[in-house]
Amino acid sequence: LDWDPKGKLRFSALQSDVGRSLLQAHGRAADDISSIVLVRTDGAYTKSDAILGISEELNPLPFVPMKPLSRLASGLVPQFLRDLIYDGVADNRYSIMGIRDECRFDADGEFDDRFVDDGLASGP
Repeated sequence: LDWDPKGKLRFSALQSDVGRSLLQAHGRAADDISSIVLVRTDGAYTKSDAILGISEELNPLPFVPMKPLSRLASGLVPQFLRDLIYDGVADNRYSIMGIRDECRFDADGEFDDRFVDDGLASGP
């Protein structure tokens, strides 16, 4: 959230109604929560493709060119190798990044517009 100051990205739990609907709309099983998923107008991306696509939109520091770096990694590193790295990090994320006892809570509602309303799955 902090690295997306322009609010380009929206979030939804894959287990939510809208998450399940988005998965199905892009040809994935509604109960497939095996990977991070990036949904764009041109399709749904998983694992390293999702991470690199998300990275293109982030701006952690003004002088770090994430978009060209992400595209370079996509072109130079074969997908099977990128996905192996993704799986390794995903399987060991708690030992790599630690476990927190609390979740970041948005008490002031600053990021409410970044989370997709689950009611969208049921339509108007």
